[in-house]
Amino acid sequence: MSEPSRFDDLDPEETREWLESIDSVIKAQGAGRAHFLLERLIDFTRRSGAYLPFKPNTAYVNTISPGQEQEYPGDRSIERRIEAFIRWNAMAMVVHTNRQSSEYGGHIASYASSATMYEVGFNHFWRAPSEKHPGDMVYIQGHVAPGIYARAYLEGRLSEENLRYFRQEVASPEKGLSSYPHPWLMPDFWQFPTVSMGLGPMMAIYQARFQRYLENRGIVPETDRKVWAFLGDGEMDEPESMGAITMPVREKLDNLVFVINCNLQRLDGPVRGNGKIIQELEAAFLGAGWNVVKVIWGSRWDPLLAKDTKGLLRRVMEECVDGEYQNFKAKGGAYTRENFFGKYPELKEMVANMSDDDIWRLNRGGHDYKKVWNAYNAAVNHKGAPTVILCKTVKGFMMGKWGESQNITHQQKKLDDEALKEFRKRVHINIPDEQLAKSPFQRLPEDSEEMKYLRERRERLGGPLPQRRSNAPSLTIPPLETFDSLLQSSGDREFSTTMAFVRILQMLVKDKNIGKNVVPIVPDEARTFGMEGMFRQVGIYSSAGQLYTPQDADQLMFYKEDKKGQILEEGINEGGALASFIAAGTAYANNNVNMIPFYIYYSMFGFQRVGDFIWAAGDSQARGFLLGGTSGRTTLAGEGLQHQDGHSHLAASTIPNCVAYDPTYAYELAVIIQDGMRRMFADQEDVFYYLSVMNENYAHPAMPKGAEAGILKGMYLLQAGGKGKVRVNLMGSGTILREVLKAAEILEKDYGVPADVFSATSFSEARREALDVERTNMLHPDAPQAVPYLRQVFGDRTGPFIAATDNMRIVADQIRQWVPGRFVVLGTDGYGRSDSRAQLRRHFEVDAPHIVVASLRALADEGKLDMATVKAAIKKFNIDPDKPNPVTQ
Repeated sequence: MSEPSRFDDLDPEETREWLESIDSVIKAQGAGRAHFLLERLIDFTRRSGAYLPFKPNTAYVNTISPGQEQEYPGDRSIERRIEAFIRWNAMAMVVHTNRQSSEYGGHIASYASSATMYEVGFNHFWRAPSEKHPGDMVYIQGHVAPGIYARAYLEGRLSEENLRYFRQEVASPEKGLSSYPHPWLMPDFWQFPTVSMGLGPMMAIYQARFQRYLENRGIVPETDRKVWAFLGDGEMDEPESMGAITMPVREKLDNLVFVINCNLQRLDGPVRGNGKIIQELEAAFLGAGWNVVKVIWGSRWDPLLAKDTKGLLRRVMEECVDGEYQNFKAKGGAYTRENFFGKYPELKEMVANMSDDDIWRLNRGGHDYKKVWNAYNAAVNHKGAPTVILCKTVKGFMMGKWGESQNITHQQKKLDDEALKEFRKRVHINIPDEQLAKSPFQRLPEDSEEMKYLRERRERLGGPLPQRRSNAPSLTIPPLETFDSLLQSSGDREFSTTMAFVRILQMLVKDKNIGKNVVPIVPDEARTFGMEGMFRQVGIYSSAGQLYTPQDADQLMFYKEDKKGQILEEGINEGGALASFIAAGTAYANNNVNMIPFYIYYSMFGFQRVGDFIWAAGDSQARGFLLGGTSGRTTLAGEGLQHQDGHSHLAASTIPNCVAYDPTYAYELAVIIQDGMRRMFADQEDVFYYLSVMNENYAHPAMPKGAEAGILKGMYLLQAGGKGKVRVNLMGSGTILREVLKAAEILEKDYGVPADVFSATSFSEARREALDVERTNMLHPDAPQAVPYLRQVFGDRTGPFIAATDNMRIVADQIRQWVPGRFVVLGTDGYGRSDSRAQLRRHFEVDAPHIVVASLRALADEGKLDMATVKAAIKKFNIDPDKPNPVTQ
């Protein structure tokens, strides 16, 4: 059955009677009663067997009607003047930079479309951190960075030289401004990296939830602090943008506000040329349970809508698609008169007394101070659910034919003299023609009413924004002796490094100094990792507490949810869990308290699945521990191809401030975690850690005396071989180190070849230190030349070196240039598969027999053994020399 248009009324008189009835209810008993009656009518109709399709959309008009609006509290004339200077300087910054070189790039149109939305926030809503308030957190859309710099320039926070060095951070490290919001590059200015589109929405959601987590646990006081996220309509196509929108509804996060700039255009063309992006987003967010506020039409439309007694204007508004709306602004008032108002004679008559310029000036809601302010005011006062504000704007607003509503506007970096004159005219700034070609930056006089107003507004709101603080008190980290039970031999007890980690975590949450600061994070795999004992010990965080009796309530380790729970159990949601890690790891900057996040997950579903979030964690200067559980291509055994990780350490090495280790023994893990906590939370270094831990059980030896330094530097001598001139040097990490030890025993016992065995806790850390030493030596040729640690630890050993790990060969291959001899690397290149650990290690050629054969062959290549010995070993170990390479299988 085709659905009739809501504008086609079969019985207008009956409709009028129903509307009059509802109107009388609203007047007499309020909107709540009217809503109740409508819901009962719908329910009754459906129960009577009628099909009523669900329509999660409201009319294509503003959510807040003119009669509901409050008066604007600011001085619009002064604010327009301030905004004009910011608009000009934002444009001039990009133009000036690209006149030097088109290499630099930059964006004018995004800020041009959203300037009013930002200015209303800066002038009236966003509080800076101060002694009185922790400050609101604003996720600023990446492409509008020039506008934010331009405002900071007016405030005196940035100089003209800063603006001239936009996107030139190397040419002038002190003055250069980063292209987008990057805390790593501007750590006192930017709070949140947002320009990898799609990450900002999810990070904002989990930031708002983490704020409630801190409040409910009593770590920070409860406040009315808000998290604002500015997003683009095109950005909402990223899966991460919409992937977590039900969570803040479930958590009742009324401290969260999304503002989506619906300028209808993405980089190449319309976002929804054949539809309406605002209606599409409204349906999605309303369906999820958000409070949705639409800001579509500016105040100049109000008189026309008031005259629309027949609903024809609303009908045309509803029927036009976004591709048409783009044309209405791109092609001017005459075009709009014919192609919008001209669809009905009554509408054309409605605007008969308006000039084409008047029609073109009919403004969109996102450019209207009053409309935007009322939407923001509704958002900050809404209770019980998050709010999304859908603001309709014009991309490239005020750029005229050089960018306004043009498909090419996102790429517009340069404006010629004619374009600058037009821009000058539109923003009403007096710049002499002879100066215009230089696109000079403009300042307001210090004693002007605009500057007084600008400063007064920000002083009232606590100070300037954005700003990032990092003066949280250091934590008292427990000494290494706290973990003494893991530093000693386990004797006959066998356990995995994952269980060793869980024991460390249990010790830490009990610590009197930092126990409350520990944030365990897990994506629905706590039982896999042996963490279920912590359910009852510290509880699983739930903003609602526990409204049910858990199925396992009669058991010691029952599933305990608690409003003060410490564990963040994120469900099957690695992206959300990583966003929680970032929120916790940056609490020192955003909440003035050092929190210690430990996020443990299947290692395959870390860097490979949410690598962009991990990169953002680095940019954010997050601190904490990522733990890749069930790590290694052969250690997870039966799970197979999609679960078996052998490359996460390669990915980790690409992030400059990620410190990665692949420990084998419990004492190594304890040393690394204790020192990591010292570095991050006592010394407050801006690094975070990636540790791979395994699920294979085995006995753990006591820590060798003096091994701590080598563990942290990435390599230490674990076991010295016996006497003998024909020798080999073996190194391994993770569980494969145990295969290396077996190989060493075979080599010495069966072939008379003693082997020194090194535990390689981190090839990447050893490599970084060596590279740093070599760089220093290169740049200081007259200074005493330092020796890389790897050269020191290997000493005068010259025999062949064989490395074997549960990772791709390239992980160990990172240190090749500092190995003083023939270097053979074994690893697990290729797709994983299901089988036992023994079979998998044989398949990938990293088991003890293959390590022995590799060692014998390396010795033979050096002329220290004959090839017959190698052939005999291959036969002895039943190795098929013609087996296909595991990489190709």
